Amino acid sequence: MRKVASMVAAALTFAIVAAHAAAAGPTLDAARIATARFGNDAAWYRDNIPFFESADPAIDAVYYYRWSIVRAHQRDLGAQGYVTTEFLDDVPWQREPFATLNDATGFHLGETRWLRDRRYAADYIDYMYEGGNDRHFSDYLADAVYGRFLVDGDRTEAIHHLSTMRHLYRAWDDRFDWSKGLYWIEPLLDATEYTISSIDASGGKDGFRGGDAFRPSINAYMFANARALARLAALAGNEAMATEFEGRATALRARVQDALWQPRLDHFADRYKVSNEHVKYWEPIRGRELVGYVPWTFNLPDDDPRYASAWKHLLSPAEFAGAAGLRTVGPSYEYYMRQYRYDGTAPECQWNGPVWPFQTTQVLLALANLLNDYHQSVISRSDYLRLLRQYAAMHYQAGRLDIEEDYHPDTGRPIVGLARSHHYFHSGYVDLILSGLVGIRPRADDMLEVNPLLSDAKAMRWFRAQDVPYHGHLVSVTWDADGRRFGSSGLSIEVDGKLIARRPTLGRLAVPLARVAPGPIVRPINQAVQLVRGGFPRADASSNTDPEALHDAIDGRIWFYPEIANGWSSAPSAAEQWFAIDLGEVRQIERAELAFFGDGHRFAAPSAYRFQRMTPNGWRDLSATMERPLANGVTNARWTPVQSSKVRVVFNPSTGFAVRLVELKLF
Repeated sequence: MRKVASMVAAALTFAIVAAHAAAAGPTLDAARIATARFGNDAAWYRDNIPFFESADPAIDAVYYYRWSIVRAHQRDLGAQGYVTTEFLDDVPWQREPFATLNDATGFHLGETRWLRDRRYAADYIDYMYEGGNDRHFSDYLADAVYGRFLVDGDRTEAIHHLSTMRHLYRAWDDRFDWSKGLYWIEPLLDATEYTISSIDASGGKDGFRGGDAFRPSINAYMFANARALARLAALAGNEAMATEFEGRATALRARVQDALWQPRLDHFADRYKVSNEHVKYWEPIRGRELVGYVPWTFNLPDDDPRYASAWKHLLSPAEFAGAAGLRTVGPSYEYYMRQYRYDGTAPECQWNGPVWPFQTTQVLLALANLLNDYHQSVISRSDYLRLLRQYAAMHYQAGRLDIEEDYHPDTGRPIVGLARSHHYFHSGYVDLILSGLVGIRPRADDMLEVNPLLSDAKAMRWFRAQDVPYHGHLVSVTWDADGRRFGSSGLSIEVDGKLIARRPTLGRLAVPLARVAPGPIVRPINQAVQLVRGGFPRADASSNTDPEALHDAIDGRIWFYPEIANGWSSAPSAAEQWFAIDLGEVRQIERAELAFFGDGHRFAAPSAYRFQRMTPNGWRDLSATMERPLANGVTNARWTPVQSSKVRVVFNPSTGFAVRLVELKLF
């Protein structure tokens, strides 16, 4: 019966396509929106991101803010390309000197796969599989690589690191219990310290370390990675590898459902790997945790009402449904919200109740999968939108957008609140909008499927996602309940500016779309990046020669958030200032990019600037074509290629202001 229904739906879709293929209707003014949202930095967004507007201004504002998070966390390593960071400030546990952490890669690639410039995701994947993934934490990197392929359709890029991917997967055998057929991990190394397993394993005294457990998270990650490797191997024509990893994925699916589903809890939950006076090996933990929904993030559970029943706990105010967000542990847990760890007097990260955007994102991805791919009546599309709106609201603090590490479930106020926490990138949001709310469901075949997660026309009267890169095309999806916003009611899909499908009501649309090979990735190399402090390239300046300040202006990182200072700041003087770079060897240089910070109080872009190079006769001006200096954006300068080992830029500060040079790049 299901097959017949699918054939009828397909025939209906093709009829819709044939009847409505036409020129596109009204569009969003991307240039205007980019300028309004991002000011002088508008060019990067205009050229890179899909644009989105809806009947919910808060959802829209967070959407664009989250793109600024993506932008801020791109670090240019020069010849090694771009990576994505988790913290803007350096933290002691990052991989030096790159400032990367592998635990957030799934979120990073989930967001950057939607950029038109594919370099950011491609470079990051190259880095991670060329030594960047030190397995410091658990991750689902291979699954994220396959997820990127589902969007851009680039088979060559997807299978480029296949042998290394297999090697990295097998390295996790050191956390595999062959007698149980499951992976185990210490919660801290699952990026989730102070869980039930780690607190209870200490007898309630601590929980930062210890509590090794067979967790739904790592086993779902390894299931997803195995399934991705099987599919990537099939793309590469490696049947033996595909069979091996399909077998691993199948075995893990069975073991998670058999061993980690706890009927007593009606939930997926940890079993202990450790055994001591407080807990016993293989015993299940004593309470539900939000991590129990992570298997659905990767479509691991069978379509079975027994498992779907777990979702009722998500909606219960007595369990996960906090007034301001999703609790990681319910209030019935003995050590719920007990604060164990501090940085001085400031609370540190814990997972015994606080709301974490990290896991909220995973749960919303899981819920989108449940609503798209499963048959159940426990939770609805209206719940998805309500939880998405709750999550969006969490980004606001006193009217200002700033996503931090964790929050109090009753008040929605940040708990950790340390300097490192501002604009933290260990979660997602763009993907929740594009693949969830808008409903673009990426596929491996030559089809485009759209299924918005709206319960009815009243839930959201209109939205438009514009110029979303998909399989070498630019796709736009529009929903207008009554035609008042865009001139035509219903749900419609445009590809490369042409209307190809429409239906009068909300629902699923699936249309054929032959993939087009994406354009080549262009990789200009920034020659001014200092990765190792004190090494070449090396900076000097007319004032403020603090080594860390000098490094910050050539560390490959650009952001303009006032909460976290970034770059070199000149003395507050009307005198001419300069910033110089010693490349350590003669190189050909022909252009530069400068990023200045301005706040209207202490700092402003210079009134004028010029470039010089060192010659045997000292510093000499370069005859350059230079843009007007901008604050909080990128200023470009270009000249006839020269050979030089030292270049400097000379500034005339604006009256009453110092210069803060966020970044100087040389090409």
